[in-house]
Amino acid sequence: MVAGASVFALAPGAGAATPPTVPVPQRTALQQGLDALTGRAGASGAIAEVRDHGRAVWRGTSGVADLATRQPAPVDGEFRAGSVTKTFVATVVLQLSAEHRIDLDEPIERHLPGLVPNGGNITVRQVMNHTAGLADFLEDPRFAYESDEALRRLLAVDRWQTLQARDLIAIGVSRQPYFPPGQGWHYSNTDYLVLGELVQRVTGNGWRTEVNRRVLQPLGLRHTFLPGTATAVPGPHSHGYLALSGGPADITELNPSMAGAAGELISTTDDLARFNAALLGGRVLAPAQLAEMTTTVAADEQPPTRYGLGLMQLRTSCGEVWGHPGGIHGYVTYLFGDRSGTRQIAISANPYDPQKGAELTPAVLDLIDLTFCGPKSAS
Repeated sequence: MVAGASVFALAPGAGAATPPTVPVPQRTALQQGLDALTGRAGASGAIAEVRDHGRAVWRGTSGVADLATRQPAPVDGEFRAGSVTKTFVATVVLQLSAEHRIDLDEPIERHLPGLVPNGGNITVRQVMNHTAGLADFLEDPRFAYESDEALRRLLAVDRWQTLQARDLIAIGVSRQPYFPPGQGWHYSNTDYLVLGELVQRVTGNGWRTEVNRRVLQPLGLRHTFLPGTATAVPGPHSHGYLALSGGPADITELNPSMAGAAGELISTTDDLARFNAALLGGRVLAPAQLAEMTTTVAADEQPPTRYGLGLMQLRTSCGEVWGHPGGIHGYVTYLFGDRSGTRQIAISANPYDPQKGAELTPAVLDLIDLTFCGPKSAS
């Protein structure tokens, strides 16, 4: 699993979800749901936090932080959050829209001439909601890490390389577009590298500077970082692993420039849950911009999702929740909350056992459903 890839893709229309009315599920049921990630789904470690009405009501840990020492996964640990980065970048773009510095329906070519082919017919909105048709640079063969040989190359060489956003964009746009602009939906990490370049062009500052100034600092997210080319996870953390033929290989340290504005964020479950609450609770964007963010197009059928502007709508058994999944080597993240900003769940897991990997998404969906809908009654 690579930077920013949609971790629901084994497999968000407009309209607010009805806030759940069920009580917060029992701690035992939540812990059992988290244990399923390290049990039936084969993750080496997993942590989660549920917040309700502005306070953490449950925090859980399962599995280990380190396969060698067997130390438990730290419940307050930092982790690579992958594509959750996209929601932060989209938030900045929408703030710039509120300031009339970006028009969501203007062509991307107006600010970034020549960056993408056919840019005069691709709008900012289409780039944000993945309807631009731009191919995902991660689908290029040089980023395919499926064989043991390729994984060893990743470990020895590729994970340390500094990659420039414009070079990655060039790789993406060198591939055949998925469809003409506005004529379909396809998740593409190239889109959010383009948005990172857009923020820099409009503000004169790097996108990391603007995310820090506009989002992280005002919300006091002190354990959320945009590491650039720094390779370490700075605080207490669980390790990420690759499953090689000879056993586990530690992939915790890497140069996240391979992800950039599409997926380099490091955070904690508490910081992410508080961000989701503030965003959906109307404390980060003006009502008009939040309405734009939550106006969606059809995305994946399974699990049933729609996609807004850097925000996904996921259907549960009792309504819809909003947020984003994320994946990068050794880590997967899931952040979702109800539309009112009342309840949130943030999950980080370290997928490892490839024989059980197909169970990870179903186990996560069960835990999300439990959080918002409560335990299913026995039939």
